Amino acid sequence: MKKYLVIGNPIEHSLSPMLHNYWIKKNNIDAVYEKKKLDENELKNIIDDVKKKKLNGVNITVPFKKTIIPFLDSLSTEANETQSVNTIYLNNGKIIGHNTDAAGFELAIKKLEYNLNNKKVFILGAGGVVSSIIFALNKMNPSEIILANRTKEKTLILKDSFKNIKIIDWGEIPNFDMIINATSLGLKEADKINLDFSNVGQNKIFYDVIYNPKETNFLKIAKNLGHRFENGKMMFVYQAHQAFTLWHKIMPDIDDETIRLFDK
Repeated sequence: MKKYLVIGNPIEHSLSPMLHNYWIKKNNIDAVYEKKKLDENELKNIIDDVKKKKLNGVNITVPFKKTIIPFLDSLSTEANETQSVNTIYLNNGKIIGHNTDAAGFELAIKKLEYNLNNKKVFILGAGGVVSSIIFALNKMNPSEIILANRTKEKTLILKDSFKNIKIIDWGEIPNFDMIINATSLGLKEADKINLDFSNVGQNKIFYDVIYNPKETNFLKIAKNLGHRFENGKMMFVYQAHQAFTLWHKIMPDIDDETIRLFDK
């Protein structure tokens, strides 16, 4: 039986095992997918297990998307340009790091039928997934990508890779058409983003990369203010779909039954 993992810290919120095991069963694959909470000093052991074929593939989540890179032999174009890895696999004895987050985000926005051409996008956060979001956004021709993070140094690192982004101070609210919460604030029910969105105008779209819980406090604010809002469920499904296809060489269905998994 093949074995797959998602690793992170925290990891309790991850629904990756639910989705991957659903597709594994639907496609009659002899495999299992589990989640494991790790400390950074355990990353090398995970890579060793992939090399020894004890593990057949690993998904990487917060906070290891960048720290895993030194342990890998090669990066895909997407992983190299974003310096963010969320999927690894063995190919000809080499550990390959890939990024399916960028495609996941792009496909999720397309599903919303929201045209970002000439729109202003404001991103909160500068963690592992943000480079993937910027990479995807750059294909969609927004007029401006604005970034704020509680630790400004992290935004400046991103600016080195993506020269077109504009950095502002945390707490400053610029004019925007779409705002993306890419922080981890919202994973816990008590988490609040203490920013005032009451004067941002109308008809904005609030997007949260968090998918569990389904409605973060960030999205509740959007709802109460009458804006369109969306969680990261479809981004999560699409990035998982890409990883599954890469590992198993089978493209699983994303149908109503798949989406209903998240309503349970």
